[in-house]
Amino acid sequence: MRFAAMRIAFQHSYAEQLPDAWAAARPDAPSAPVLLYWNAGLAEELGLPTVDEATLARLFSGAQLPDGARPIAQAYAGHQFGGLSPSLGDGRALLLGEATDRFGQRRDIALKGSGRTAFSRRGDGKAAVGPMLRELILGEAMQALGIPTTRALAVCATGDTVYRDRPLPGAVLTRVAASHLRVGTFQYFAIRGDRESLRRLADYTLQRHYPQLAEQDQPWLALLAAICERQADLLARWMHAGFIHGVMNTDNMALSGETIDYGPCAFMEAHHPSTVFSSIDEQGRYAYGNQPAIAQWNLARLAETLLPLIQPDDPAAAVPAASDVIDAFAEQYQQCWLTQGRRKLGLMGAEPRDEALLYNWTALLTDNQADHTLAWRALADEAAGQPAALRALIANHAALDDWLAQWRARLGPSAQAATTLAEALRSANPLYIPRNHLVEEALAAASEYGDMAPTLALLDVLRSPFDQQSGRERYAQPAAPEVAQDYRTFCGT
Repeated sequence: MRFAAMRIAFQHSYAEQLPDAWAAARPDAPSAPVLLYWNAGLAEELGLPTVDEATLARLFSGAQLPDGARPIAQAYAGHQFGGLSPSLGDGRALLLGEATDRFGQRRDIALKGSGRTAFSRRGDGKAAVGPMLRELILGEAMQALGIPTTRALAVCATGDTVYRDRPLPGAVLTRVAASHLRVGTFQYFAIRGDRESLRRLADYTLQRHYPQLAEQDQPWLALLAAICERQADLLARWMHAGFIHGVMNTDNMALSGETIDYGPCAFMEAHHPSTVFSSIDEQGRYAYGNQPAIAQWNLARLAETLLPLIQPDDPAAAVPAASDVIDAFAEQYQQCWLTQGRRKLGLMGAEPRDEALLYNWTALLTDNQADHTLAWRALADEAAGQPAALRALIANHAALDDWLAQWRARLGPSAQAATTLAEALRSANPLYIPRNHLVEEALAAASEYGDMAPTLALLDVLRSPFDQQSGRERYAQPAAPEVAQDYRTFCGT
């Protein structure tokens, strides 16, 4: 049987400009590929032609490569839970190439779960249906929430079995990213003392993501500062959404400023800074409240790799300037968090008391174990003169009334009309997030019964997270306490 071909105008700048940063590989041939999901909107952005489902299943499962693809596994190192691993790399992913989308942006197209590579170590290089659908669901939710993210173009079942704690159906995900450049990519060459490759990598990163900095007197210091700025904005968005990445290793921090590698990630329900879902984060290193500080720590590791470029003759002399950039991250993050928080509270302009108002609000959520998403959303009902929802979430009504008085005083006499304010608050505070029990329900249906209907229904809700959707009330409700308290997420490996 002949299958249609798909021609993608692939570019291979990473492979061509960074010859020591990858190893050639080929995807394993799946036994019976089936298309589980095709992201038609993303395909349109990429300008991909329309082909039949059987062809899509072959092309994006590894059975047949798209014309022009040149698969490679990328090299990188990384600090994993604080410990340095000098050689990690794509153990189950292959970059097929780069495509320019309809907005003129270059984007990577890569397979995940397609088999062993030179970096697989003891792994099988495969992925299961459940974790790949988790990445799809979480990525699309983040996209709809306005949080920079990698996205899934396709998920294909392979017809093969993957062995983890039990036999599972295998799958391959096709990931689209601004790039897969990571802090760990820089660490890979810095550890080896390979300054020439490090310089080429820095040049490439500058060209691809920060071309406006090329003419700076100190481009590598400016690069570090620009990456810090993007991460500060990203982390503030995570925190306001209640998102917990779960594995903030340096190899999982993308220099583009996108969220990458959705492993044991989840959205927080009951608000608490110590919330951890990842089964492998036994010490709570990557707990919700620790994420900004971990981001700064990761960026400090990036700064260390750039010292020989900032001051080639005396890298130690570059430490004060690089340290200043890293030290500034905390304030950059704080300003991003405040700016976004003001919008979520419906505040106009900026006043010194805003910081305390926001901190007191989050403290109120913590003390009352209020649902993070619903509490923010209930502010709109409060503004509309409907206090019941917020009072049901915050048991300490005296503390709530005290905070509400401060909030109203800050809104002031020139505040927007109640209906307008409520509308603004609803546009800033989502009603729907990928609730953990609903995600698990969808993954179980697909993995155990081949039923994609729950996944598709959940994705449909999450595409409009700010709009109340009639008949979909269950998608806004948190899990029962006995379910939520023992919830754990797991890495797909």
